[in-house]
Order: sequence, then structure tokens, then C-alpha cells
Amino acid sequence: MSWLDFFSSRESSCNVSFGRGINADISPKEEELFYSSYEAFEKKNRLDGYEYFFRSLINFSKDVSNENITFSRDEDTLHFTILQGTAKVTGTITKEALYAESNIVKSSSATVALKRYILERNYQFTYSNYFSDGEFIKLKLHQDNIILSPQKIFFPLRELALNADFDKEHIKSEFKDVVIEDISHIQQIDSPDFTQKKEVQIKYDYLMKWIEELEEKVLTLPSNDNSGMQSFLYLNILFKIDYLLSPKFAFYQKLSKKVNEYFSNENGTIEAKNEEMKRYVLSLKEMDFAAFKENFYSAKYTFNPIEKSSYDDVVVFIAESQKKIKWYKNNRYIQIIPTIYNYIAFYSLYNYGMNPLLHELFHILTKVQNSEFFAEMGCEALYDARTQSFMKKSITNRIKKLADDNAQKYKNLILIPEELNFASMNEFCASYYAMLKNLDFEEV
Repeated sequence: MSWLDFFSSRESSCNVSFGRGINADISPKEEELFYSSYEAFEKKNRLDGYEYFFRSLINFSKDVSNENITFSRDEDTLHFTILQGTAKVTGTITKEALYAESNIVKSSSATVALKRYILERNYQFTYSNYFSDGEFIKLKLHQDNIILSPQKIFFPLRELALNADFDKEHIKSEFKDVVIEDISHIQQIDSPDFTQKKEVQIKYDYLMKWIEELEEKVLTLPSNDNSGMQSFLYLNILFKIDYLLSPKFAFYQKLSKKVNEYFSNENGTIEAKNEEMKRYVLSLKEMDFAAFKENFYSAKYTFNPIEKSSYDDVVVFIAESQKKIKWYKNNRYIQIIPTIYNYIAFYSLYNYGMNPLLHELFHILTKVQNSEFFAEMGCEALYDARTQSFMKKSITNRIKKLADDNAQKYKNLILIPEELNFASMNEFCASYYAMLKNLDFEEV
């Protein structure tokens, strides 16, 4: 077996999903199908338009359809199913209208508090709304098909699917006695067809390891003026947990709440916010594996939950973070610098809806920064922390392949991995972010 064959086989065993994106490949004909949908709607061939549109949203793993969208059609009606995490959206389309719905809970099991929550949620939707058919509480969508285009159907269906998934996870986390409905399509860890049991154990072990390392790191901080450094440490572990472990249900709900509280509470002091994050992280340390594993399942996704961001927003964030690194370096607080380099990547993956190429470039960086974890998960290690050596060939080959694969789409894209600095981890990260700040995503 050649080195390249080993590289390919090693990566082929890395079937782990990271972060909250779709973690699958879009159709190679996605753009073509989208334009075909647009043309069909223009010609009033509405069922054809929907069929092209649904085909453009099907995603793939190793060139095999994930069947995240399935549909059947007769002469006058198109029936479809869309999967989004815990949500299963079913619907019918005629020439006149689209109707879609997702079962959430049984009407008889809804408490007063849950009904109040559902009523409040109705005011937050643009296209969808909750109702009860007597048996189930459902989230539904009704659209007139008279004047439609792919853009006009994408956002209503996305709102329905994302919010049905979010609310089912929220209800399971906050309303312990209420059973969420219609989740036979997901693979929970105790089900016979769940294949990632070992991975969940590895994730648990690393969570405990990261918390222990964090506690040790906090003790190395200077006794005064360390609140900013503590923020980086605590926020970084939360973003790391979200991207690398990707927990669901109550774990994710509480984690995202802590992150939102930190950035939205303008009146709280940094010290108070840090203390709140510290309490939360220490509470995770008390979680046993039985409780931990309840927050994981395998599912299919159709829509990315993170809103699209401009590349300029990412560049501005990197530049602002680099200024902070420079300040800490000039003031000789060098122990926090590796954490900030990690934080930049995890924060960006948490907050910005990137194009697939930029997302993959950030993912490569996280693989270098966290190679031990990735190796345990069956993925290729891109850095050896014991010898402090980089797998230069693997890193540069990956980046070159991305450049080659996207050359037709981005005509001015220039990626030169040979210019990366492999002298140390800090220097590598600095050069990598310099590369990420100077990309041209103008499409052909």
C-alpha cells in the first residue's frame, strides 16, 4: 500500500460528524438543479420546479444519497418528506399550494407551561405556525403556489424544519415528562443500529480531560488582571465541546444558553460572566457517562442552522483577534496565546455560516490543533504533540486538493500551503490565519 493509499484509507474510516452543519456533500449538480427549478417555475411548471428544487437539496455521503429528502409524484400531486435532526417534515404539493407539517408532541401530553411556550413561539415565526389536530401539536406551513421561485420556497421550508427540530430538542430538555413524537428516523445510542458507541465514550473521556487541563491552566494565570484570559479559556472549551463533541438535547441547550448569556449580557461584569461559565464547566465534570450518552444520536440534516455570513465578517474577526494576541504577546502573557489561536477557529465555526471551502479550511486547522482527539476518533493525525512535528505533506496536499476542486468556481482563489510556517504551533496558526484572510471567493 502506498502512502497515498494509506492516507485515503485512514480518512475513509473517519465517518464522524463535527459541528452543527450538514456534514455531507451537496449534489455535484446542485447549481444546475437550482436553475432548472427556477426555469420550471418561470414556465408555470410548478411540480417540476419543486422536484428540481428538492433534488438540489439532497446531500450525499461518499456519493451515496443520504435520503434526507424523499418524494413521490403522480400527475397532480407531489408528496415529500424532509429530515432535519429530530424533525420529520411531511407534505403535499399541488399546482395551487404547498402544505407541510411536523409532529411535535401529543396534544394530551402538553402541560400548561408547554402550551404557553408554544403560543409564544408562534409570534417568532415568519411563515409557520403551531396548531393541534386533536391528536398532535404540529408545526405547519401553507404556501400559495401562484407566484413562487426556489428562493421563495427555500426559506419557509427551512424555517419549518429548523424550528421543529429546535423545539423538539428544547421540549425534551425542559419538559421532562413530555415525550416528543415522530423520531423513529433518528438513531439513538441505545438502539441496535447506532454504530458510534465507542466514539461517544471517547468524547466523554476527552471532555473530562479538557476540563482537567482547563483547571490546571487557570492556575497558571497571573493573580491580577486575568479576567480576559479566563474568558478565552472558558469560551474556548465551550466552543470546542460544541464543534468536536457536537452534543444534542439538554447538553447543547444549556451550553448555547451559557454562550448567549456571555455575549448578550451587556450589564454583567467579565468577572461575573467568567464565574458563571466556571460553574457550568465544573457541573459538566460531575456528569457520569450514563447521563452524557443521553445527549447523542445520529440523524440526517437538510438545512444548515447557521445563517450565512459574509467572508468579510470572518476576516474582521480574525484581524481583531490577532490584535489581542499581539497585546498579550507584548505584555508577556504568552501562556494564553495557544488558547486564542484555538478560540479563533472554534468561534468562527460556531458563529459564521461559511461557504463549504472556507469551512473545510477551518476544519483542517482544528484537526492540526486537536490532532490527538481526531486520531482517537479514527481520523488522520496532522500533528504529533509529543515530537511537536507537523504532517506537512498531508496538510499541504489537503489544501492543494481544495484549491484544485474549487478552481472552476472561484477563478481568483489562490491557496499556497507552501508558505505556511511549520516552525512551531503558534507560528503555524499565525501563518494559517494570514492565509485565510487573503482569499478571493468571487464566483465565475
